[in-house]
Amino acid sequence: MNDLSNINITAIGYVKSDFPTKFGIPRQSGLCKNLFSQITLLAPYNDENAFRGIEQFSHLWVIWGFSESVTEDFQPTVRPPKLGGNERRGVFATRSPFRPNPIGLSCVKLEKVIRTDEGITLEVSGGDMKDGTPVFDIKPYIPYADCIQDASGGFAQQHSTDRLEVVIPPQLLAKVPENKRTALSEVLSLDPRPAYQNDEQRIYGFAFASLEVKFKVQGNTLTVTSIE
Repeated sequence: MNDLSNINITAIGYVKSDFPTKFGIPRQSGLCKNLFSQITLLAPYNDENAFRGIEQFSHLWVIWGFSESVTEDFQPTVRPPKLGGNERRGVFATRSPFRPNPIGLSCVKLEKVIRTDEGITLEVSGGDMKDGTPVFDIKPYIPYADCIQDASGGFAQQHSTDRLEVVIPPQLLAKVPENKRTALSEVLSLDPRPAYQNDEQRIYGFAFASLEVKFKVQGNTLTVTSIE
């Protein structure tokens, strides 16, 4: 019997997205349906035969690595953002990136399979991964097995439908490529701030699509203050 208690996992590809850093990335996949990214496969996993039939599926499960959240010490509890970062829950009752094994799981929509002489690239939407994220595996989403209609979301369901009103002055919106504007508005509406911060005078900023976006939040309204 093989001992699988300590195995090595090899990246089969990498993500190309509009987020060079963690700040601003949606906290769950599927929340920003107009947020597009690509998964570029590495040899030998970019073989055309490995993707035969994939276009029959509308969505995919992507298994990937929290490349900036690697920790050596096991912490049994974490502070979920959904609870304002003030209450602790068991790490296995959360989707915290600080895990015994830094592995993420995302459901994305398959938009396009790009075939070139270099191999295969998957264009997907609804991702929640930063640029350069290593991808370990890809599996099809199967509705009859993966969709559980009466599932309970626990404390993670709190504020799940909350959205901020986003105000982007026209002169600033003009600096954003037209095909990125809807995605940026979706990202901002989810409130990129840490859940425990609520300073209405503070200016926050994050990198998106080679731009530096700065904003402030007053009440339920997020206003973009600059885009460079």
